[in-house]
Amino acid sequence: MRVVIAEDLALLRDGLTRLLRDNDFDVVAAVEDGDALVRTVTGHKPDIAIVDIRLPPSFRDEGVRAALTLRERVPETAVLIVSQYVEQTYAAELLADGRGGLGYLLKDRIMDVDDFVDAVRRVAGGGTALDPEVVAQLFSRQRADGPLERLTPREREVLGLIAEGRSNAAIARELVLTVGAVEKHVASILGKLDLPPSDDDHRRVLAVLTYLREN
Repeated sequence: MRVVIAEDLALLRDGLTRLLRDNDFDVVAAVEDGDALVRTVTGHKPDIAIVDIRLPPSFRDEGVRAALTLRERVPETAVLIVSQYVEQTYAAELLADGRGGLGYLLKDRIMDVDDFVDAVRRVAGGGTALDPEVVAQLFSRQRADGPLERLTPREREVLGLIAEGRSNAAIARELVLTVGAVEKHVASILGKLDLPPSDDDHRRVLAVLTYLREN
């Protein structure tokens, strides 16, 4: 699996490179600004780009702007945002195109190597991986009259774990439920959110988008 990293801090950039290579990823480039990221990904077309939100020169939103550009120009490349902060507006904006292959993790999650590597693989495969803190903050801002009001408290818990990118089996373990019970909750959630039938997991991504937009 081919990876491009965009991170301005040399120590973290090198650490991510070593971590991913130690776990059998092919890091084809590691750059430090948004312009270099766009050029590199456009040229190499990796499976995934791992991007810090705040990159030179202004350290405001260059990373997310570059990520949005990549979503348009190189849609086959997944994007995993890593940030020191929860940027709610940016998370919602990145997910607004309705496609998977996107993640948003806080940098301290990188310390849990197994979970981080799993998130990279999941996002590169077209799934989502949202940090629990991102999910919690976005959930707290939902509108009182939005479609999420149709969900029961347990269904909201399940949807929050879907947003983090958890499988039904992982949700079952977290909530001490059977996989069958989780499947029923997921079906109920998708029905209440008026999501269309589908033969793949894209409806789960759409549910995540609904979850994020209601804030």
